[in-house]
Amino acid sequence: MPSWRRLQDDGSVVLDIHVIPRASRTMPDGVHDGALKVRLHAPPVDGKANLALMAWLADTLGVPKRDVELLRGQTSKRKQLQVSAAVREKANWPALEK
Repeated sequence: MPSWRRLQDDGSVVLDIHVIPRASRTMPDGVHDGALKVRLHAPPVDGKANLALMAWLADTLGVPKRDVELLRGQTSKRKQLQVSAAVREKANWPALEK
């Protein structure tokens, strides 16, 4: 398992993500300082980038949006998101490593 993805005791998965806002398109872009680097098309205005990141992550993993939660980093480029234990096995994890 990559260093930016950690399995929790409750079965959920926590992801460390470094966001680059205002990119030409949303896509994973390697690893930065131990976190998955994601180029995000949305601007960091009024929480829109956070919502866009959660929606993109859910879509990329193939899980419902309700199963992705922002834990830390509401106003930071460095964020922690949690994918619920209920969908952990169904998630398309290799899609984040492209």
